[in-house]
Amino acid sequence: MPLVNGGKIVDDSFAKLAVDTPLPAGGDILVPAERFLSEREALLARGGKVGVIWPNNRDISELAPHLEKLAAVALVFPTFRDGRAYSQARLLRERYNYRGELRATGQVLRDQFVFMLRAGFDSFEVKKQADAEAFMQTAKRYSVFYQPTGDGRVTALHRRMQLRHSEGVGT
Repeated sequence: MPLVNGGKIVDDSFAKLAVDTPLPAGGDILVPAERFLSEREALLARGGKVGVIWPNNRDISELAPHLEKLAAVALVFPTFRDGRAYSQARLLRERYNYRGELRATGQVLRDQFVFMLRAGFDSFEVKKQADAEAFMQTAKRYSVFYQPTGDGRVTALHRRMQLRHSEGVGT
């Protein structure tokens, strides 16, 4: 499954482990939420980065105390009509100030890429190579937005105010 990160198709350094998969000695791993919460100390003590696959029907506040130790959080879109992972992403970025990799997984559709970026996702697991290539084009298409969100972009209003201030207009 292709992974898009930073607007580029990249190799995924994380191995996805199931709840009962033996724990490797090293390497980066993504584990389900229930495994992370039950084996947290052992997972964090081993070599390599640790990430968690967090379902969209689980309260994100359960994960909040552990965010500093996590290199990645993968939020699940079980169907394209279920947008709870958008809310989880905004909470992670805006309320909990999470700065690690925030990955969209599951039903990640190309017509939702821009919305996912705006919600704070920076990494996307897509089903097809064509979707990964389309994402790269979509990410470049929009440079100015009106609504403030957790992706760190300056809104159109703030850009105008910055320009007026730098030009000395209104003084």
